[in-house]
Amino acid sequence: MTLVLGAIADDFTGATDLANNLVRAGMRCIQTIGVPPSDLVLDDVDAVIVALKSRSIPAAQAVSDSLAALEWLQGHNARQIFFKYCSTFDSTNAGNIGPVADALLDGLGATQTVMVPAFPANGRTVYQGHLFVGDRLLNESGMQHHPLNPMMDADLVRVLGRQTPYSVGLVPHAVLARGAMHTLDHLAQLSTQGVRHVICDTVDESNLDVLAEAVAEHALVTGGSGIGQALPEQYRRKGWLNEVSDPGHLAPASGNALVLSGSCSRATLGQVNHFLERHPGVALDPLLLANDTNHWETALAFARQHLAHGGPVLVYASADPERVKAAQVELGIEYAGELVEQALGRIAKILVSEGVGQLVVAGGETSGAVVSALGISQLRIGDQIDPGVPWTQAPLEGRNAPLSLALKSGNFGGEDFFSRAFEVLKAVNEGTISA
Repeated sequence: MTLVLGAIADDFTGATDLANNLVRAGMRCIQTIGVPPSDLVLDDVDAVIVALKSRSIPAAQAVSDSLAALEWLQGHNARQIFFKYCSTFDSTNAGNIGPVADALLDGLGATQTVMVPAFPANGRTVYQGHLFVGDRLLNESGMQHHPLNPMMDADLVRVLGRQTPYSVGLVPHAVLARGAMHTLDHLAQLSTQGVRHVICDTVDESNLDVLAEAVAEHALVTGGSGIGQALPEQYRRKGWLNEVSDPGHLAPASGNALVLSGSCSRATLGQVNHFLERHPGVALDPLLLANDTNHWETALAFARQHLAHGGPVLVYASADPERVKAAQVELGIEYAGELVEQALGRIAKILVSEGVGQLVVAGGETSGAVVSALGISQLRIGDQIDPGVPWTQAPLEGRNAPLSLALKSGNFGGEDFFSRAFEVLKAVNEGTISA
């Protein structure tokens, strides 16, 4: 079978973010957790997104994992490869965006790729190479406080230049405004100058359409999920993709409703507060997790009690930057994160086995931990809750019905996201709306 698109995502929520936009644009998608087995059945699938947990690991390991995913996708004849990273360009001076992109270019025998992190529908735009979150520069948006990858510079040409030995260029907005052919010519001129990576200005949806037309036949495209909504139309124009009436169809959802949140982003903190004003929730504290072996079990008991009354219920480790920093100072950044992820993973595994069938998880690292704890190997992508966040479903051993699962990037979703996610799923089940 030939895949139209094969994607490699550097975290689990980023993978569902991209898959959501592909489904909304008419592609049938499966997301795999890690590199899938060679005998994975791909009936009625246009795109496979391989979700890795490679955003914050050592660059050499991220490269190795990404090349393994590339080999699998090449083995299934993917027409185009997409390297998906966050729309806030989360990375460090050592990587992993630059090293992975370089390795993928080498693996494909290609000489240039574009960098399109922008997602205007979620307030991520790029102008003159500078990334904005809403009306704020990246380094003033709250991302400067990210616990793993603090972003202190909004100039993406400069950021990427610290991650790769190759030249980094720019497609400015003035070029995009002249259309796809001018953009393609500009990329070709940069290529003759030895520019391997090209940051692309993107201020609105029309810019994404221009870029998609210009790069639809590139061996490798990199970026956030925004350009994922524009590429399928180009595939249809080339005759690679057929029209599908319901690419996001899922089975009816069932079971209790649970939210697990490990993200400390501003957006998620607002969502936690909004949910707690309307529904029960219990907090996990990494300092208590380190010193009290019963702390996570207390949270589990709280969740059980409220799920017995119908739910939904929230278990969260989300906290303001000062509390997060205090825990990291005492425990170390990695250990503090591991404690939270392990606790939420254990809670998820137990409660899903006891009847939770509708699960929302906030945060890329948290999503990775929960998915791993549940032993999920693949997700079928369904309808959208908010831009960048779809409902998905995963078959689980011992369950008659699949688990309905939403994996939310920390920065995504409106203030009422946690509550509204279950309302959307109920309405889709009843056929009263299509998300």
